[in-house]
Amino acid sequence: MGTKRRAYTDKFKAKVALDAVKGIKTLAELASEYQVHPTQISDWKKRLLDGSAEIFSGRKSHSGRTEEELTAPLYEEIGRLKMDLKWLEKKL
Repeated sequence: MGTKRRAYTDKFKAKVALDAVKGIKTLAELASEYQVHPTQISDWKKRLLDGSAEIFSGRKSHSGRTEEELTAPLYEEIGRLKMDLKWLEKKL
């Protein structure tokens, strides 16, 4: 059976990607220091550089909303549909 995949935190990814962007150390040096494959570091670096423009765009993304804000309207709709169903069952 294979080994379990490692999960890295967002802070760790950002730290490694920033070190890669700085260019003080090579990818191989960073890979041995952080015990991460150089290809993974390159991917994180690319994602950091691609997403950096969104930080300064001034627009807020939808991902900033909390889970409760996203699910509250759905639960309200479920409640309304249940009430409609009960009403229709009484009429039949």
